[in-house]
Amino acid sequence: MISALRTFLERHLGDADDPVDEERRIELATAALFAEMMRIDGETTPIERAAARDAIVDRLGLPAQEAGELLDAAREEVRTANDYFQFTSLLNRHLTQEQKVAVIERMWRVAYADARLDANELHLMRRIADLLHVPHPDSMAAKMRAKDGEGRREKGEGEKPRL
Repeated sequence: MISALRTFLERHLGDADDPVDEERRIELATAALFAEMMRIDGETTPIERAAARDAIVDRLGLPAQEAGELLDAAREEVRTANDYFQFTSLLNRHLTQEQKVAVIERMWRVAYADARLDANELHLMRRIADLLHVPHPDSMAAKMRAKDGEGRREKGEGEKPRL
């Protein structure tokens, strides 16, 4: 398992001085936040995993299988991480404010995927929004967009919103 993860990371992350590799690290950091949102309530449901994978597919344009592999690598990154700063600091250096709000909205969508919000999910959202310097009103607007998007999806109205 460890050797498979190392091979995946080497194949997808590569050289630290290469701008393409830096973009891949940004995507892994983003996926790690989605993975943590799946894990934080103590139960990772298939629908939460699908929501996180879909967010990765939409952002990267990856095939679902490769997005699933990235999500698995991100789960391992989160499992061995000491804190969230290693992920959020990278995103703060490279993402615009609008892109950071989009990450927060995607995280809300993962949180809402199982149709309930847990206290740990709410705490994680506040913490990540703070670390990404996303103001509370922007986070709450992202939350409402995510909630409205999930509600339409459950009722079968309209198309699946792009993450």
